[in-house]
Amino acid sequence: MTKTLSLFELNSLVADVINTTMSRSYWVEAELSEVRENRGHCYMELIEKNENSNVPIARASAKCWSNIWSAIKPYFIRITGQQIRAGMKVMLQVHAQFHPQYGFSWIVDDINPEYTMGDMMRKRQEIIRQLKEEGVYDLQKELSLPLFAQRIAVISSATAAGYGDFCNQLENNELGLYFHVELFPAIMQGDNVESSIIASLNHINNREEEFDCVVIIRGGGATADLSGFDTLGLAENVANFPLPIITGIGHERDESILDMVSYQRVKTPTAAAAYLIDHLTSTLIRVESAQSTIIDYVKKALEIENMRIKHIGAQIPVLFSIVRTKQEARLESLFQCLFTASKELMKQSDFLLLSLQQRVQPAVRGRLSSEHHRLDVLEHRARLLDPTLLLKRGYSITLHNGKAIHNANDLKIGDTITTLLEIGQIESKVEKLS
Repeated sequence: MTKTLSLFELNSLVADVINTTMSRSYWVEAELSEVRENRGHCYMELIEKNENSNVPIARASAKCWSNIWSAIKPYFIRITGQQIRAGMKVMLQVHAQFHPQYGFSWIVDDINPEYTMGDMMRKRQEIIRQLKEEGVYDLQKELSLPLFAQRIAVISSATAAGYGDFCNQLENNELGLYFHVELFPAIMQGDNVESSIIASLNHINNREEEFDCVVIIRGGGATADLSGFDTLGLAENVANFPLPIITGIGHERDESILDMVSYQRVKTPTAAAAYLIDHLTSTLIRVESAQSTIIDYVKKALEIENMRIKHIGAQIPVLFSIVRTKQEARLESLFQCLFTASKELMKQSDFLLLSLQQRVQPAVRGRLSSEHHRLDVLEHRARLLDPTLLLKRGYSITLHNGKAIHNANDLKIGDTITTLLEIGQIESKVEKLS
């Protein structure tokens, strides 16, 4: 019968083989696909990708125990300026371990931060190269900060100490200059930095006319984990933004790509506030200088005009005398012309009136005679039509409501009628119609 091994015995055998044949440490280059910490230990998933297809061709798990990780982590952050995270390329010193209960793992003994720094620099240089090829790398530098840059859109964490320092610096400036600040909250640390800042930039862009510039600040936190400021997407958004963008991210390492493509990079949020105050102060100095220049110019112009007026004033009596003499002679000439023309016009009018009188009088007399005759004829006709003549001849006139009755059908039973006679009148009531 074939002898069998228990799983524990088999795993123990594998562990003995590995401990015997792979007892030394190895330096390995890999990309981190997953990183998590638990109880002071760091657990990593390592992958290697095909350079052409970007498809993983190797995977492995690695662990760094707390006694090692507690020393490696701060050193890595101090050198690279970033937290160790997924997506990073790292160089690890590892040794093999096969535990009968938990299986195989690579145990991390050390990490070379310079290797990661070199990879980060290569990525940064690639992003910078792409931005320059797209022609957007220097677009922000071509903008100009308005002279009166007082409407400030701020992208920051609402609870960041740097944001509070920025606002206090602006509000309490020595000259009492006024600034309007509006916060657009964003995540300033971690994996969501890029998407959060881009979202805030989009909100500001929708209200572009309401602001003079944008300030992106981050302060009061650790200097690590600034990878979100070194991404192509964020750099493209900032470079193409229509308003000047000032960055005050507050870190001591080399400037980020975000700093490179922005309009102005300063070190801290308070430095950003100082920059804006200095800019507005220079504008105030220019205004005050222009005011002094204008006042001096106006004073000189007034002095020149006063001298000119005095010179003209001295000449006025002589000029007035000459003008007056000329005008009096002109008025006299006009008066004579007017007088002669008036006399001639009156003569012509008198002749015209006399001629019209001689022509009109015979016609008027003829017309008056004709109208008198016409009136006599009309008067004779009117006398013949006088109803009193008919009454004297024995005729009568019947009235109803003051109107003469010509047709009996115009009346009805019960109507009151009046009969006019030569002498007197008779009131009657209609009782029968025929």
